[in-house]
Amino acid sequence: MIRVLLTRRWVLLTLVFIAMVFAMYRLGLWQFHRYQQTNRSNHRISLAIHAKPVSVETLTRPGATVPADQRYRPVTATGRFDTRHQFVIRRRTNADGTIGFFLVTPLITSDGDAVLVNRGWVAPNDEDGAAFPAVPKTPAGTVTLTGRLQPDETSHLSGIREVKGLPPRQFMLISSQEQAKSLPEPVVGGYLELARSSPALTRAESAQLVPAPGANSQSTSDAAIVGQGVHLPYAIQWWLFALMVPVGWWILLRQDLKDPEKTGPAAPAPAEPETVQG
Repeated sequence: MIRVLLTRRWVLLTLVFIAMVFAMYRLGLWQFHRYQQTNRSNHRISLAIHAKPVSVETLTRPGATVPADQRYRPVTATGRFDTRHQFVIRRRTNADGTIGFFLVTPLITSDGDAVLVNRGWVAPNDEDGAAFPAVPKTPAGTVTLTGRLQPDETSHLSGIREVKGLPPRQFMLISSQEQAKSLPEPVVGGYLELARSSPALTRAESAQLVPAPGANSQSTSDAAIVGQGVHLPYAIQWWLFALMVPVGWWILLRQDLKDPEKTGPAAPAPAEPETVQG
């Protein structure tokens, strides 16, 4: 057996099998770390979602960045909608996967600040899907909104590439910094993802609300939502593959040991005695 293992063929095979075990172990470890990261992110999101709503001004302000641990935190805002600076976000899908728009309307608070409010999904026009869509009516008067606090969207966070030269009032990302260039009021950092309103919105005033995380949400590309629940099975799968490699190595070795043509050169046959002719 030692003589077989020291052959060039088996030295190379053993090195390949060892490399396979190491690679599969590392892939399983990477998936397990993703599983741990997902659990931590889900726990953080769960704590944020189930927290008591607070005024949006207590967590963010004009020019501020929404902290990661405050994402999805329930917040409230009171004010009047500004329809003049209303805009839509392109290429967003609803729960059915239909591509449409998010409708964003600034809410002007009593402090004179503007809070961007994602009122939900609206369908594209039938004739021209890229044209500004038909949007719900905007409530008149003062309203109190409750929703989930979200940071400004970026290409890095959402995976959506920014596009220049779009039609008026159309954007690819919800960004308070971008909207601050055109709004006369100071724009609060981040935005509010609408959940409910008081007074309640009528059907004519309602867009299709963005679902909360864990309910087929299309509002985020957060790694805690995408890929939820798949990393641990993948880790176990890779580790099982790694355990199967030595078994395959041993089976192949046993076959070689039984095959005299692969264990080395055969012993020379004894020479036949020469016949002496008289």
